[in-house]
Amino acid sequence: MDLKGKKIVLGLSGGVACYKAAELCRALAKAGATVQVAMTEAATHFIGTVTMQALSGRAVYTDQWDGRVANNMAHIDLTRDADAILVAPCSADFLFKLAHGATDDLLSTLCLARPHHVPLLVAPAMNVEMWEKPPTRRNVAQLREDGIRILGPAAGSQACGETGMGRMLEPHELLEELVASFQAKVLYGKRVLITAGPTYEAIDPVRGITNLSSGKMGYAIARAAREAGAEVTLVSGPTALATPHGVRRIDVQSAQQMLQAVQAVLNDAPAQHVFVAVAAVADWRVENASAHKIKKDGSAMPELKFAPNPDILAQVAATTSLSGWPYCVGFAAESENLIEYGAAKREKKGIPLLVGNIGPQTFGQDENAIVLFDESGHTVLPRASKLELARQLVSEIAKRLERRSLLD
Repeated sequence: MDLKGKKIVLGLSGGVACYKAAELCRALAKAGATVQVAMTEAATHFIGTVTMQALSGRAVYTDQWDGRVANNMAHIDLTRDADAILVAPCSADFLFKLAHGATDDLLSTLCLARPHHVPLLVAPAMNVEMWEKPPTRRNVAQLREDGIRILGPAAGSQACGETGMGRMLEPHELLEELVASFQAKVLYGKRVLITAGPTYEAIDPVRGITNLSSGKMGYAIARAAREAGAEVTLVSGPTALATPHGVRRIDVQSAQQMLQAVQAVLNDAPAQHVFVAVAAVADWRVENASAHKIKKDGSAMPELKFAPNPDILAQVAATTSLSGWPYCVGFAAESENLIEYGAAKREKKGIPLLVGNIGPQTFGQDENAIVLFDESGHTVLPRASKLELARQLVSEIAKRLERRSLLD
């Protein structure tokens, strides 16, 4: 219910991507928003008003002279209590109207007449050639200069049979973008590196050692950091999770691969401001892993030899003594005595902030409860969804970065 209590005006201009607007409307309502749909006449050629009315639960408006509005001012009445206007799809023609203040239909008029505090977001959708033409690029540049947020487009196959930039973002991506627009940009301009998920240490080509981490907490933190305005890189062990929209993801399997990926990001320019080690990294790896499948043929049990894996967080934390960056945040999953073990682990790792939880109570779950350990003691964040906890954690990290900046 990320949009509970929000009123969203969903505008549809002409384009085959209107079929995605139906699923978007449903997703907005499911997220708790009240959705008011306004369509151009061209949009009605691609999807019917009855469909959008059924999905939104509200009357759909297409005409600025609609007699259902008592004062005949739909362009005013539909926006005065709105929290945001999202035009999806936004055609090349409609981009032009917005960039030049043209108001020859209800949707373009209500966009121009919206109160100054109501954000306008648009999701372009058009043929690749139309998207790449200079007039379109000029209109997009003007809209960005005017403070209108451009969502996408994406590249891929198009209804016309061609391939390239111009596809409207998918409904779930637009939903994430809209939710993010309401989040405070407390990490704006910051670069955040996150590890997430389990690692997998091979025994042979078909067997290995791993753990029960689902990666959900790390992925939630990646999404929350991106919502807060950060540029996010996610180094992920094997998971079945979709990459949060707008996040750069690097897939790895073993702890050594994760360390190499982390070091590569940290050694590359520009520098990372924050490192959050959420991944459940295996403490040991099989030193004598077999190149071929070990057969169960009645012979003696295979003897596995173990070697310690690198402590990724400790190695990164050791580098901060030189530059002070990145700000390191660790995670610790315990099965008991969390307060005692968490405080001790923070000291051992040499990091300013450690997040502790009881592993068996969170692995694979959508909710969690965490404890923040720092030099002042510990703070409990009560059980909530992992995304809500991730947003709280991001806020806490931002506060600590601000204090550090003031001290510097």
